[in-house]
Amino acid sequence: MMKDLLEYLAKSLVDNPEDVHIETIEGERAVILQLKVNSADIGKVIGKQGRIAQAIRTIIKAVATKQGKNAVVEILD
Repeated sequence: MMKDLLEYLAKSLVDNPEDVHIETIEGERAVILQLKVNSADIGKVIGKQGRIAQAIRTIIKAVATKQGKNAVVEILD
């Protein structure tokens, strides 16, 4: 669910949605979501002063908390 939500959010923001890839690393209580986008779209995902990236992290963290987990979103290009 978290991966699908992150993918939907990222694809909505970028110009090259086909280049959006997400890798999930699951631990016992934590999940790391690595978001990879086209290097031309990295600014759109991060936003001015990191505001969009922070909003994405807040949404994913809220979903993870409801599932009793901790989530970390890493943005890679």
